[in-house]
Amino acid sequence: MSLALFNDFRWQDVLDILIIGFVVYRLLLLIQGTRAVSMLIGLIVLAAAYQGAQYLELYTVNWVLDSLGNVILILVVVVFQHDIRRMLTQVGTGPFYGRMQRLAQGQAIEEIVRASVLMAGRRIGALIVLQRDVGLNEYVEGGTMLDAQVTKELLTSVFLPASPLHDGAVILDQGRIVAAGCLLPLTTNPNVSKTLGTRHRAAIGLTEETDAVVVVVSEEEGKISLVREGRITRDLDAGVLRTTLQQLVA
Repeated sequence: MSLALFNDFRWQDVLDILIIGFVVYRLLLLIQGTRAVSMLIGLIVLAAAYQGAQYLELYTVNWVLDSLGNVILILVVVVFQHDIRRMLTQVGTGPFYGRMQRLAQGQAIEEIVRASVLMAGRRIGALIVLQRDVGLNEYVEGGTMLDAQVTKELLTSVFLPASPLHDGAVILDQGRIVAAGCLLPLTTNPNVSKTLGTRHRAAIGLTEETDAVVVVVSEEEGKISLVREGRITRDLDAGVLRTTLQQLVA
């Protein structure tokens, strides 16, 4: 009996299971730490309730859940459109850099850390975006093109209050400053703290839609924050900022 089952088991079945398992694993990695996790749990609970209602022959409950299922896909798309966009743009991509690109990223990170510490000490507000796999051309095009090497002096001069570019963001790609004075989308998440200013809200908004990493320097508090995947980590020192950026970007 067992030998017959083994003979019926094809190598295509193994490949089928491996592919499905890999897809599920990648999806779980993509939604990890996002609001989509709560939605996934809710969908699992609803599916379990639906199956239970069918098994127990609870016709009214079954009808309500069946009607809800007809609109739940639309609700998911509307409520989690930014998360879905970010996840889809990450499918099939990965942080692949050549040796020279890694070196440029490492040098840029060191200059970013030095500039951030300097600006925080002088209460100069700053918004520094590090592009990863998802392109930011739509935001770059709205700024001033620079294509310059990343240096502490250049970053600081861009964000000086007298600079015409200080209100926007600086966008970096592969260790170089691509553009400055770029406008970013503000978050619409109602759970974001009301105490956060425009720079922090712009950083959260961008990272909700892309996989970019954003460094924010607060001119009011003189503190450094790091934002990714719509989440903000505040009051970082130079060591933590350097280590985190190296892990995420370099």
